[in-house]
Amino acid sequence: MPRRKRTIITSIILVLLLGLIVTSPGLAVWRHPCLQGVVRRVKGQRTAEDCVRLFGTAAEERLRPRCTSTGVSFPPRQVTLLVFKDRKRMEVHVRDDAVAWRCLMELPILAASGSPGPKLREGDLQVPEGIYGIEALNPNSLFHVALRLNYPNRADQERARSDGRNDLGGDIMIHGAAASVGCLAMGDQAAEDLFILALSCGLDQMRVLIAPTDPRCSQLTPGPRDPAWVVTLYKELTREMAAFPKMTR
Repeated sequence: MPRRKRTIITSIILVLLLGLIVTSPGLAVWRHPCLQGVVRRVKGQRTAEDCVRLFGTAAEERLRPRCTSTGVSFPPRQVTLLVFKDRKRMEVHVRDDAVAWRCLMELPILAASGSPGPKLREGDLQVPEGIYGIEALNPNSLFHVALRLNYPNRADQERARSDGRNDLGGDIMIHGAAASVGCLAMGDQAAEDLFILALSCGLDQMRVLIAPTDPRCSQLTPGPRDPAWVVTLYKELTREMAAFPKMTR
């Protein structure tokens, strides 16, 4: 077969394969970040209001009875997520003006890369450790929907300046699906519930505390290669997490 003809046939095949990838949500590669621009043009942009219409009612029907059973109104006034790396678990705690913190539910983290210890730089594949807020919601995430942490926060930036570190990385998300690098993959339904919780109570009323293990059960111990300031960070996390009731197992 002439070379020119082979090239044309190969190009046609590649175009057809790309079309199949972009339009087939069942294919895992469809979620690859390299296809982000193409996928968004095909799917179109959606808003937070679109998400409320799509899954808000179903999420509220799951969340409201849980709030009622814990003695907290829906939406709760405040939400705090406790994340434990070693167990790959997230506890969702809520409260309103009338009650102390109550554990609403415990969720499995389906995927998260890295090991114990804080995130120090871009590309280290670490999930951060510390106390974070939710700075934005992403209704157009490639991983269904996402909540964006405010990493690096002011404390992260100050520690980096003290260490002489640059390129701290960013774009740390709590998102749907079951694959992640440096973020927390919760599965689509759990991501929907967290998305609606954040919308309902307000982003400024939601915090995320991330630790290598549960300090209510065992002491947080820095690794041999961790910076000296990790001792102070772990004391702060231990103090903050002491305010939340432990899940009964």
